[in-house]
Amino acid sequence: MELYDVIAVLEKIAPPELAEEFDHGRIGLTLGSNKQINKIVVALDPTEYVIKRAAQIDADLLITHHTLIFNSINLIPKGLADILKIALDNEIALYSMHSNFDKAKGGINDVLAKRLGLSNIEDCEIGRIGTIDPCSADTFANHVAKSLGTHIQFTGKKDEIRKVMVFGGSGFRNEYLEFAKENDVDAYVSAELKHDIIRSWENMMLVDATHYATENAGMQELCTTLKEKLKIDVEFIEHNPLIKTL
Repeated sequence: MELYDVIAVLEKIAPPELAEEFDHGRIGLTLGSNKQINKIVVALDPTEYVIKRAAQIDADLLITHHTLIFNSINLIPKGLADILKIALDNEIALYSMHSNFDKAKGGINDVLAKRLGLSNIEDCEIGRIGTIDPCSADTFANHVAKSLGTHIQFTGKKDEIRKVMVFGGSGFRNEYLEFAKENDVDAYVSAELKHDIIRSWENMMLVDATHYATENAGMQELCTTLKEKLKIDVEFIEHNPLIKTL
């Protein structure tokens, strides 16, 4: 299969025009290749481990949520140079689908809502809102942890949880939480919860389910979707580079 035939499918799944302005020039094909696409790998991040694994299994294309290079650079550090060398030596094309896939139907936020078992889902511009059977905050926290297979942190004063908003990735921002408040949300699930947000939003349950876990599920389901649509070999690479235990 030609690379641009694959890209046409990816752009139907997550149209580039859905992307936020900050993603301009950072999504889509970030490293090309002239090879035929016979094997695709999907991962959340283009880490060194992921790129090496892609090379080991002779992948022709790596699709990730986060791009390898986010900010413009004038100096290439050795770590980045090593990753690029592996990709170039093995002719692995790189493609990223970030905020466009957050918003897309069946994308990051839809999958997150589905994994948490939300019903009556509202397709908001900045996430998804849905309902669950009424439960306590502790019960809901345990449900999130088990559903996403992750450790969590949570805070906020809520005796009963019925209405939930999800935002994959770094979504604890005042403007998004204000939107949740306007929609009578009881619990907000996202990642990278900060101290000032905790102090400002005590009357809403805030669940930090990690950046990786809130987005990784969406990339896993993308892998399944591509297998069905492309009818070629597609493999998911699991790698959470931030988790260490003592």
